[in-house]
Amino acid sequence: MTTRQGPRWTQSLLIGIRGDDSDAQGSRLGLPEKGPGSVASWPRRIGAITIDWMICTWAIAQGLLRLPAIDYPLAGLGVFAVTCLLLIGTTGMTFGMRLTGIRVAALDGGRPAFVPVVVRTLLLCLALPALVWDRDRRGLHDRAAGTVVVHL
Repeated sequence: MTTRQGPRWTQSLLIGIRGDDSDAQGSRLGLPEKGPGSVASWPRRIGAITIDWMICTWAIAQGLLRLPAIDYPLAGLGVFAVTCLLLIGTTGMTFGMRLTGIRVAALDGGRPAFVPVVVRTLLLCLALPALVWDRDRRGLHDRAAGTVVVHL
């Protein structure tokens, strides 16, 4: 069943998994197909989270805080969560996102509010919501928070 605004979010997810790309990615959100403001590509997103994870686990948790991974296995995840909350909440992007040229935006194009950033970060730390996405490359964490990752 569809609503006046389009398919229900569950239908959109199922269509995204099947790979039906009849529309350009991001067009349902009013985003351009290419260039600044378009939906970020998977290689950039994976590169950004890899950079962020290395910074949080090696540089901050083990380097600055001196928390060995064997004694504190969730320290890197905690540092990652705090970093995402602070940086996305204030600048709309993490260090890795800045280096790869992407940012998190609210659906209206602005910086997301604090509560959606908290929801997005908590779901991102669970990992599974980020692995299920729709036709617009929005994971469950982005859909729940009402955000989208776009090119700078």
